[in-house]
Amino acid sequence: MLKGSIVALITPFKDENLSEGEYVKLINYHLENGTNGVVPGGTTGESPTLSHNEHRKIIEIAVKECKGKIPVIAGTGSNSTDEAIELSKFAEKAGSDSLLVVTPYYNKPTQEGLYQHYKKINDNVGIPIIIYNIPSRSVINMEVDTMAKLYELKNIKGVKDATGDLNRVDLQLKAMGKEFIQLTGNDDNALEFNKRGGVGAIGVTANVAAKLASDFQKACVDDPKKAVELDKLLQPLHTSLFIESNPSPVKYAASLLRMCKPTVRLPLVEIREETKKKVSEALKVAKLL
Repeated sequence: MLKGSIVALITPFKDENLSEGEYVKLINYHLENGTNGVVPGGTTGESPTLSHNEHRKIIEIAVKECKGKIPVIAGTGSNSTDEAIELSKFAEKAGSDSLLVVTPYYNKPTQEGLYQHYKKINDNVGIPIIIYNIPSRSVINMEVDTMAKLYELKNIKGVKDATGDLNRVDLQLKAMGKEFIQLTGNDDNALEFNKRGGVGAIGVTANVAAKLASDFQKACVDDPKKAVELDKLLQPLHTSLFIESNPSPVKYAASLLRMCKPTVRLPLVEIREETKKKVSEALKVAKLL
């Protein structure tokens, strides 16, 4: 089962091109620091501005580097159902363990439209699918009843919940049961999310604090007191990485740690000076800088 600290991987660029060498290093950093899974091609990986070839390439690299040691959950969502199916089938063939499929953005489908979108993807692949519910970006919220109906399908196994509504954990647990995988998409609410029945996070902070994020998730299971201490240490970093649009702040943080350049693709831009100071300060609080 997917659980623990799963990282929504940033995509490093060099001279505006995908930096494959740095991407490999980033993945190995996670393999060495206890990360429980990687997501190539999610929103944090700047999927909206990756070419189709780049998107496929980072999935292939992740599968090759992880070598079955930790799961690869490929980001394959799109607001075009056919495009999502095409990329999902590619990810499965490439060796991905699971798929992360975001609710279609901009189109604003009805709940029936959401159901049919995911059902068609489900019917075209043979690996687990994690629903990514993030109303703040997609402008549509998947209702619990729709999720429960989807859970009856063979490949729908869980949710990355980025609604920010902790009551959703309780409602989803009641509707789908303990086997339905609940992962938070909000680093800052992970402590309470796990207390209510969640089993981990697909997070941003883990990009630059892999061991801390992994230790925190383990402590949520084994040592609640330590989990609270680590959460306090991580909260300033969680906050600073979302002052401006993700992934610009976390890429700057990664640049301070010499992991990659802070380069993002338009329409995203690099963060302002005042935000840089806050990110730097948060890294120091977490004893990472």
